[in-house]
Amino acid sequence: MSNYEKLVDQWRLKFLAMDKERLLQNIPGLARAGEYFTISHFSRLLGVHGETGHIVALGDGKPVSIYTKLNVYTLFGYVKPGARLLGDWLPFSDLKDASPFSAAFERMILRPLAATFSGNEEAFCRACEKLGGRRLPGSGAKYEIDAFQCIPVRFLFWDGDEEFPAQANILFDRSATDFIHVESVVTIASEGMYYLAEAAGLEIKNTPLFRP
Repeated sequence: MSNYEKLVDQWRLKFLAMDKERLLQNIPGLARAGEYFTISHFSRLLGVHGETGHIVALGDGKPVSIYTKLNVYTLFGYVKPGARLLGDWLPFSDLKDASPFSAAFERMILRPLAATFSGNEEAFCRACEKLGGRRLPGSGAKYEIDAFQCIPVRFLFWDGDEEFPAQANILFDRSATDFIHVESVVTIASEGMYYLAEAAGLEIKNTPLFRP
C-alpha cells in the first residue's frame, strides 16, 4: 500500500467516526441516498458508503483517483459550522494561509494548465461546459465550475499569440478555506485541471504532478 493509499484509508476511518447529520447540515450538495452519501465533484456524482466509507463513482463507474477521494474526505473533515459563500473571488495566493504554497501552485498547476490548452481555446471552452461550467464575461475564456456545490472555482484562460504565451489563472471564493484545508484547495485545482484535460481529450503538459 502506497503512502497515498494509507492516507486515504486513514481518512476513510475518520469519516466512519464523523457525525453524519452534522455533515449533512454543513455541506451544501451532500445528500443521503440509500446506503450512500452522495456528492458531486466537478459534475461527477460520487457515493461515500455509509458503512464502509469507501468512495465510488455512481455515474460513470470509472475508478476514483486518490486526489478526488482526499478532496471529499478533507471537505468532510475541515468544513466549519456556518461556512458560506462570500462572493469575494481571489487568486490562490491570496487565500488564508496559502502564501507558502503559491509558488508551487503557479509552477505545478497554472503554467501546465496554460500550456495544455495553448492554441486550443475552443477545446478549453468545450471542456468547461462538459463539466457544467458557466461562462463569465470578459476577455479570454472564463468559466465558473463547481468543484463542490460549496466550492465553486473560476478557471480563466487567455490564449497566446506571436508575442505572448498562453496564460491561465484560477480564482476561489474567499470562503474556500472555511470549507476545506488550504492544501486541499491545491488538490481541487489539480483535479480540475485533469478533469478539464480529460474532457478535452488532451494530455497535461509540463507538470511534475503525480496523480495516483
